Amino acid sequence: MKLDLTDRIAVVTGAGGALGRTIARTLGACGADVAVHYLTSQAMAERVVADIRAMGRRALAVQADVGDATSVERLCAAVTAGLGAADIVVTNAVAQYRWTSVLEQDVADYESQFRTCVLQNVLMAKAFVPAMVTRGRGRIIAINTECAMQCAPSQSAYVSGKRGMDGVLRVLAREVGPHGITVNQVAPGWTISDRDRAAGTEQQPAHEQTIPLRRRGDDGDIANAVAFLASDLAAYITGVYLPVAGGTVMPTI
Repeated sequence: MKLDLTDRIAVVTGAGGALGRTIARTLGACGADVAVHYLTSQAMAERVVADIRAMGRRALAVQADVGDATSVERLCAAVTAGLGAADIVVTNAVAQYRWTSVLEQDVADYESQFRTCVLQNVLMAKAFVPAMVTRGRGRIIAINTECAMQCAPSQSAYVSGKRGMDGVLRVLAREVGPHGITVNQVAPGWTISDRDRAAGTEQQPAHEQTIPLRRRGDDGDIANAVAFLASDLAAYITGVYLPVAGGTVMPTI
């Protein structure tokens, strides 16, 4: 048994970034054709496209601002024209900013997290879900975070956006479920990426001692969870917030 996404069409937002490009490549390796979204990282997005095409799959890079309705509509039109109607939408893009206390955090940081977490998921659903409804199938997979459960000091802007998108996505899962569309979230922990590999910072012994599995996850662990939720093996799973964090957070009943 393997994860087979042959001839499925996927869109990955933020796919020029460290985690997004691993997700995009993994979906391509499972057989999907992939639209590689980017905001400013065009060169990296084009490199990911080349990697996916080398696997024998179709791919294209598309620029958009996922917090802007008109831009997301153009993204959807470009994907549909270049690859076809999307079967899988992975909302991974998020704005970067400096973490600090609630009292010191700039209000603009909360606004940017709202746009890239909450509004991104609303706008991507409005753009891509209608075609899924018509076909009677589809996968929405959003990248959340373990921080949404931890609510640690300095995380307030990030957590506000991620907890907000959680609410939107749970409602969406109930609304589109009758049409054969699943809506799930993958919540990474502090994940090893290419940035760590380049800097030699993969090992963090003090942090690893707090993880039940005693190791940091890597971008491949996250991408594998996304690929599973995108596959037919996960056809009866929806509304899930899935931590891929080695056990650092454990949702309870």
